[in-house]
This record gives sequence, C-alpha cells and structure tokens, in this order.
Amino acid sequence: MFTEISRRRRVAALLALAAALTVAAPVAEARPGGGGSFGSRGSRTYTAPSATPTAPGGGMTMQRSQTAPSPGMGSPGMQAPAAPGRRFGGGFFAGLLGAGLLGALLGGGFFGGLGGIASMIGLLFQVGLVVLVVMLALRFFRRRNEPAGAGAPYARSSLDDKPGARGPMGGAPAGPAAGMFGGQRPPQARTVQIGPADYQAFERLLGDIQDAYSREDRVTLGNLSTPEMVSYFDEELRNNAARGVVNKISDVKLLQGDLAEAWGEDRTDYATVAMRYALKDVMVERANGRVVSTDSSEVTELWTFLRQPGRGWVLSAIQQTR
Repeated sequence: MFTEISRRRRVAALLALAAALTVAAPVAEARPGGGGSFGSRGSRTYTAPSATPTAPGGGMTMQRSQTAPSPGMGSPGMQAPAAPGRRFGGGFFAGLLGAGLLGALLGGGFFGGLGGIASMIGLLFQVGLVVLVVMLALRFFRRRNEPAGAGAPYARSSLDDKPGARGPMGGAPAGPAAGMFGGQRPPQARTVQIGPADYQAFERLLGDIQDAYSREDRVTLGNLSTPEMVSYFDEELRNNAARGVVNKISDVKLLQGDLAEAWGEDRTDYATVAMRYALKDVMVERANGRVVSTDSSEVTELWTFLRQPGRGWVLSAIQQTR
C-alpha cells in the first residue's frame, strides 16, 4: 500500500514538473524576437555588434538569418542557425527530460530505482544536475561560436561636443536632440550620417513594433519591418495561437540607447543601436482572456534598422546582448 502511494506521488510530481517546464519555456521567451538573435545586417550579419555603454558586452552572433554566409561575412565553423525564440540546447535538454520522465513513469527514474521520499529528493537532485550540465554546455558552445575579437570597445565621440552634457540614466554624453541615444559612429567604408530625426525614428519603431506585435497586426509589422523579420514574427504569432495564448505588451519605454554601428552598402544604409527599455509583458488565454503570466522587466537588445533611398527606417534584425 505504501509503495503504491509513493509511486502515485512520484508520478504526480513528475507530471507537475513537466507541465511547469512546458509553460515556463514560452513565457520566458515572450515579446517580439522571443529573446533570440535573428535577421540580417548586410555584410555584417554574422559579425557580432560592437560593445557600447548600453551593451558593454556587445551583441551575440546571429542564430537565424536568410542572408547566406559569404567569404567576407561568414564565421568559420559556424553551426546551422537555430529557430527564433529558441536557445541552443533546447532539444538536448528536452531529450534528457523526456527520457527521465519516461523512466520514472515506468518505475526506473532518471537513473533507476527511486522509491518513497528518498526518490523525490533524488529526483530533484538529478534534475538540478541535468540543468547545471546543460547551462555549462550552453555557455561553452556559445563562446566557441562567437568570432574572435567580437564586441571589443572602440573609440567613441559624442554627437554633442557641448561640455558637461550627459546621457540618460547617467550614461555617456549625448546631445539633447538625440533623445535617449548617445550617438557615436565608428569609421566605416561609407559613412552614414545619423542625426536627431533618426534617433527619434528608432525610438518610435521600438514602441510601434511592440504594439503591432501585441495586436497581432501583421500589416503594420510589414510596414515597420523587413519581410524576413515579418516571417519570424508571424511564426511566433502562429505558435502562440497554437498554444491558445496572446502576448500582450504595454508600457514600453526606452531608458537608454546608443549607436553601435552605422554604415552603408550599395544603396542601403544600416544602423545598429543598443537599447535598454522597460515593458510590461503579459500572456493571456485567447479564449477567455485569463492572465497566464505577467512580467514587468527591463530588456537590453541590439536592433538593426535599414533604410533605402526615398524610404524610412525599418527593422531588419534583433540580437541579444552578452
């Protein structure tokens, strides 16, 4: 009798753990981009953005892009890009967890022979070991995949040479017309002038894209982003619909930002900016509007915008910081 009760408790605990992990994964990766790095930055697609005061560690390399690596942009030994919104190692972790759950349900546990209270403690300890191993593996492989010298600081100069000018939140010097951005530009083959109107456009796009994503407005997303980025956003929105949830984003506020790179290729201008912003991220059930999760947090990402002659800036890539 005692053995049967212990087995039922073990099965119930395992099912609860699996359900929690299943729900937590998409919640942790909510918001446009899902915490991933994807899109295109022209010839710099597979080069990590440089460090800035807003993103001192620089940016991570691209996980997914429709731009094919070329001899001038590729990273030697780079692995195939992962799907947007999913971090490397997800399948590996899921496989280990699935094997452990299956073994436990069949009476074998993660490493076999669990029973009673000792089995519960042993199971939690083993899950912790698996998580630790996966985290160490993720850190190791991410560092190996990053190009040497990426994210190194470069000489910077303020857009506003006015003595004593300070950026927001005590950041780097910035001109008042630049808004939240303390704009600096490293030397480029073709110089692209970034002025106050451009910084205002970047800040406006940050809010408008978050709002359109929250409303699942694909038409507006198409006007504010490249077709490639729209395809990734659409994939995320369809995944949310399949799970029966809607990602509601509000109270987006830029706290600090600065320019990492600005350059031109052919007739296209590019600008990569580091932005630290606050937002309220809520996941609700599509059928009845019940709140599944709520998160008010600050996020730091690098967004790349492109502009073609006669047109405004549009989003072409999102990358996470290191």
